[in-house]
Amino acid sequence: MATYFISDLHLSESRPNITAALESFLEETASDAQTLYILGDFFDAWIGDDDSSEFAEKLKNILSSIKSRGIKVFFIRGNRDFMVGEALANACGFTLLEDETVVELYGKRVLLMHGDTLCTADKEYQQFRKMVRNPSWQQQVLALPINQRRAMAADLRSKSLSMNAMKPEDIMDVDQIEVATIMDEYRVKVLIHGHTHRPARHDFDEKGKPHSRWVLGDWHSKAHYIRADEEGIELLQLKTA
Repeated sequence: MATYFISDLHLSESRPNITAALESFLEETASDAQTLYILGDFFDAWIGDDDSSEFAEKLKNILSSIKSRGIKVFFIRGNRDFMVGEALANACGFTLLEDETVVELYGKRVLLMHGDTLCTADKEYQQFRKMVRNPSWQQQVLALPINQRRAMAADLRSKSLSMNAMKPEDIMDVDQIEVATIMDEYRVKVLIHGHTHRPARHDFDEKGKPHSRWVLGDWHSKAHYIRADEEGIELLQLKTA
């Protein structure tokens, strides 16, 4: 049995091949999964747990099917699905985790994050994050009609793409000082996160001790995932259709 980690699938109705890749991954690649951690941006946009569109229902069924196979599922919200709530978690049988959660992974303390808070140089994004993570802001948005929320999400995605296109690449990557600081704060030597879409394993020494930062990639032409068992951790990938 093994533990799997995925993030940044950005599932949307416009990319049915990624939804199909997820279903194939769950049925074949992760057939030995005991636990699955979803580290954010599972959805390209989540406008509220009351979304009953055909596509939203399909994704709810996929999440429910994972639980029905006896797999424990844990979910950290990302910058595209920060509106995921307890109602969805209860309906689909997964457990919501706070960003910055430490887990025991085969005898090692491992810090799990979505990863966006590590990109401290992107001041504009951090201000946006603070706004949309505010419970009062979220309550106001959830009170809007669902069609209005859907239009708002589309507008936010469009603006995000435009702003990111103008930013230097290094601004949107993590800050190594922040990485070292948070790993020291949680007393861990292993960190797993997503968000940056730059799959890699980064090894470095901090205070004379080896540390590793594992970065999950997005699901586009390839499906990136991490598999961990008693033998260790691997960053792997599959081609998507």
